[in-house]
Amino acid sequence: MHNEQIARYVTTVPNPSATRADTTFTEENTLEIAIIAHDMKKELMAQFCIAYCGILNKHNLCATATTAKYISEATGLQIDRMMSGEQGGEQQIASRIAYNEIDVLLFFRDTRPTSLHNESEHELLRMCDMYNIPVATNIATAEVVITALDRGDLDWREIVNPHSAYNKNQSKK
Repeated sequence: MHNEQIARYVTTVPNPSATRADTTFTEENTLEIAIIAHDMKKELMAQFCIAYCGILNKHNLCATATTAKYISEATGLQIDRMMSGEQGGEQQIASRIAYNEIDVLLFFRDTRPTSLHNESEHELLRMCDMYNIPVATNIATAEVVITALDRGDLDWREIVNPHSAYNKNQSKK
């Protein structure tokens, strides 16, 4: 774990105890964000979510079970829990991507040469490519994606994903 990286992100936290009730956002801006972190990256993902809690709490979040628990305890964010990765959580998220129910994927992967990259991980990334889902596999790209999301740069998802809460509300206007 790179303590300098974590310290950088923790110091940028606008309000780490913020909850959905503390923010002024409308459902029309809500996107569906899936989060996965391998065991060696769970702490880094939790720190990232603490740093960007103010943005993440404006959106619907889902994550594999252990990652969801870890992030929820660290941030207080509401996260829909899928099964754990080993029990099919990555496949559940891939299925939601196939049904166009996910707008962004944050997937912090174990990059050690000895780590096993299984078929479900490959399929998950393939689904993101196939359905044009922005995906971040490290903290640098995650920061770019989240700040772009906050600026409204991912509004094009309303054309691609008519089933998200964001697009259901856009069509009512």
